[in-house]
Amino acid sequence: MAVLNPAAKRVRQRLILELIAQFPVHSQEELVDLLAARGFNVTQATVSRDIAELGLVKAPRATGHVYAAPGTLNRNLAAADDRLARLLETIPVTVGRSGLILVLRGPVGSAQALAQAIDESSLEEQEGTLAGDDTVLVLFADDERLARWHARFRRLQGLPPASTG
Repeated sequence: MAVLNPAAKRVRQRLILELIAQFPVHSQEELVDLLAARGFNVTQATVSRDIAELGLVKAPRATGHVYAAPGTLNRNLAAADDRLARLLETIPVTVGRSGLILVLRGPVGSAQALAQAIDESSLEEQEGTLAGDDTVLVLFADDERLARWHARFRRLQGLPPASTG
């Protein structure tokens, strides 16, 4: 059995927090590789224990779910919401509906940026987004989620809530 070094563990865990703040870390294996590149040769089991001890969570981002420290979630989401609101100030977006899909239309070339801003924001009611060139489809599981999402989106646009029925 290996002798535990509490000082090395603290340094490793501080490094883990720095790495997840710097890079979108999607898996424990990625974290093992990032640590190894910095001289910490640890197993996935060690990383798993560190993740649990640090209270890390998986947070949705444009690149998929990534590890995040709980204290950073609200701050990051607030900043992401601000970015989405600023984007909505600069590009006109109309919203239509087809079943459980909201159809967001903007200028040519705006859909990718809009979809990414939505994916990174605190808007979580959607099942997913699909972006073309000027159109973003936002998919929902039910009417209630669609209505809540649309009301929040309109607030980010600086508009009052409206019926999506």
